[in-house]
Amino acid sequence: MQNTRLNSLVGALGDRLTRSLQNPWRRLAALLISVLFGNFLATALSTISGQAADLDVSVSVFLVLLVEIVSWLTYGSPFRRSPNPSSPRPLLIELLNGLKLGMIYGLFVEAFKLGS
Repeated sequence: MQNTRLNSLVGALGDRLTRSLQNPWRRLAALLISVLFGNFLATALSTISGQAADLDVSVSVFLVLLVEIVSWLTYGSPFRRSPNPSSPRPLLIELLNGLKLGMIYGLFVEAFKLGS
């Protein structure tokens, strides 16, 4: 890619964000926001697909595929097959896993609300 001013600006912002999120407290805050956003996303998806009953099957297939892909990236991909098993995962993989956990939790809460 050419070294334009926009490319340099985006690269510098990405580097600054990466350095900022290496702080353990900021990393934990980003993971917590990811889990809470997953919970919100699950509530929104269940509400939207509940309005139009013909979308239930397609939304559930999409969610199952998303959960399986994120689980494969987190636990079975080459990111985890590093020589040092105690090395931390990349932040993007951890954020996706937090989003997945928040979505699963939110769907369970929605199921309990519908069952009561």
